[in-house]
Amino acid sequence: MNIELTDQQKIKIINSEDVYAIMQKVLLREDIIDQEKEHFWIIGLTTHNKILFVELVSLGSVNATTVEPMNVFRVAILKNAVKVILVHNHPSGNLTPSPADKDVTDRLIQVGRIINVQAIDHLIISPESYLSFEHIGLFGMLEASMKWMPAYEIIENIREEEKKIRKEAVEMAEVKGERRGEKKGKKEGIEIGEERGEKRGLKKGREEGIGIGEERGEKNKALEMAKVMKKDKKSVEEIQKYT
Repeated sequence: MNIELTDQQKIKIINSEDVYAIMQKVLLREDIIDQEKEHFWIIGLTTHNKILFVELVSLGSVNATTVEPMNVFRVAILKNAVKVILVHNHPSGNLTPSPADKDVTDRLIQVGRIINVQAIDHLIISPESYLSFEHIGLFGMLEASMKWMPAYEIIENIREEEKKIRKEAVEMAEVKGERRGEKKGKKEGIEIGEERGEKRGLKKGREEGIGIGEERGEKNKALEMAKVMKKDKKSVEEIQKYT
């Protein structure tokens, strides 16, 4: 689920404090019941660490949430992120990383390497505080870990899945572009139609105007002639004959 951010929140990330400042507000926007459940978000970044999006990937129970690596990176690929920051909350307020937290981080680091979307930090947050894996040196240790290094077959499967997702992203972009083009084309078509219609209307109006003008001119000429003939004391029959 995409988390709505203001333009002011789509900042360039300098450090983990910047991340927490945003994610604390995101967490506090949740109702009290959902704040008592574990959430797992990813923050998508550009090459220059500017925030593209915040996405809720998983919503779990009071002490656990399930995270599948390809669900995480599918969002990143579809939304053109080149880096991601992992974030989840501990409703208990205890920010100590559990073995499961370390394992999922390790796995996501490995999958990110395969598909060229770099995971650069993992934050555990609460409404009052946070812990950054990078800041305490844990992220670097997990990057060097061999525990979740996937076998060749798994790597190939991940790459095949990545290709499918990237193809889907291209297709989605094409559909979006087609809709945008159709809208633009319709607008241009209306403008062209209005211009052509205006020209036809102008021509028709001129022709009608000329006809009306000629008719009025003839009437005016006849009236002038009648006035002259009346002045010359011509008979009614003669005046009618010429007018």
